Amino acid sequence: MTVKAQLVRFALVGAVNTGTYYGCYLVLLRWLPYIAAHVAAFGLSMTGSFFLNSYFTYRTRPTWRKFLLFPLTNAANFVITTGGVYLLVDLAGFSSRYAPLVAAAAAIPITFVVSRTIMLRPDAPPKQAERVG
Repeated sequence: MTVKAQLVRFALVGAVNTGTYYGCYLVLLRWLPYIAAHVAAFGLSMTGSFFLNSYFTYRTRPTWRKFLLFPLTNAANFVITTGGVYLLVDLAGFSSRYAPLVAAAAAIPITFVVSRTIMLRPDAPPKQAERVG
């Protein structure tokens, strides 16, 4: 599969992930305080995103190592979008209403590279047992 096809699939998974997050958030908001609903919905959607990216975007086997590293993609996205919103609003004079959309779009390629690096990196081979003797 080409990198371009992976990028398109990554964007589709991102759209599904956003919808999943928001749907879970709204359902959980009925029983939980909003911060707890946000955290739970975020965790659920990130787990779903991991498996969708494993099977659909990169067609790779999910592993515990990749699962534990996958939140780095969200950290990268957060840093890029937060910095982007600040730059767009405070320095470029964009509307604070639309700046997050532009920053999120700008974050897609960088988040894709981080995600692709994590998901396609081969797992380390098991260590050979040392011989005693």
